[in-house]
Amino acid sequence: MSVTARMNRLFAPDGKCFDVAVDHGFFGERSFLNGIENMPRVVATLVDADPDAIQLSIGQAPLLESIRGKKKPSLVLRTDIANVYGKTLPRYIYSGMIGVPVEQALRLDAACVVVNLFNLPNQPEVYKQCIDNITKLKPECERYGMPLMIEPLVMKDNQVAGGYMVDGDIDKILPLVRQAIELGADIIKADPTDDASRYHEVVQVAAGKPILVRGGGRVSDEEILQRTYELMQQGAMGIVYGRNVVQHANPAGMTRALMAIVHDNASPQDAAKYLEAANARTPA
Repeated sequence: MSVTARMNRLFAPDGKCFDVAVDHGFFGERSFLNGIENMPRVVATLVDADPDAIQLSIGQAPLLESIRGKKKPSLVLRTDIANVYGKTLPRYIYSGMIGVPVEQALRLDAACVVVNLFNLPNQPEVYKQCIDNITKLKPECERYGMPLMIEPLVMKDNQVAGGYMVDGDIDKILPLVRQAIELGADIIKADPTDDASRYHEVVQVAAGKPILVRGGGRVSDEEILQRTYELMQQGAMGIVYGRNVVQHANPAGMTRALMAIVHDNASPQDAAKYLEAANARTPA
């Protein structure tokens, strides 16, 4: 199967994609488990809500692939693991890659693999590890026709921000996105910018490759719907959201609301109607 064929599985006919990220348990942070304690239930709920893709680790991907029938979200497989998300950084921090990642992705019937490109203040060793991961992964992806999603992630100083905090400075985001393109990304999973009205600059610097916007930390319904709408208007081709979906009281409703914005150009107000009538989720 070619890169194009797998991209066509990942992206809807309109060329857009909503990938729900549920790979947070990979990173060993207790707070990341909120809302995803019961993964079989989470995956089943999301499959029923019908996003374009679900992003999982090698250990949880079989939950998606074991579901019978032709119609289910595509798998995006997380290929790297890092310990950079805590409020206090450990003595040694790293970003390492799983073994034979593309072979594992093929066995799991993935439509895409994703890998980080971290820009952490004063942590050049982790940045170098990310470059090494990507340069090893890219030839494997080319050999087997596997789309490569790179996640350029600019983070604030841990001591100042007190943990995993996105830095929305466009002047930091732009060069990292372009570097990911130069390294061979087929898809970019990029930070939102502080000023959403400038996001077309991120789209432009990606040189024609599709931009999917990261969700970041949990925010209010109003903020996530409005932000998503504004970023889609700026030329993003979709979103990759995790905690704003799985930590929501109604993850299925939020999935449908965001799908309406991504694929139907729904306004934030119209999209919010998917949340109004639904009952709160039974805790996972």
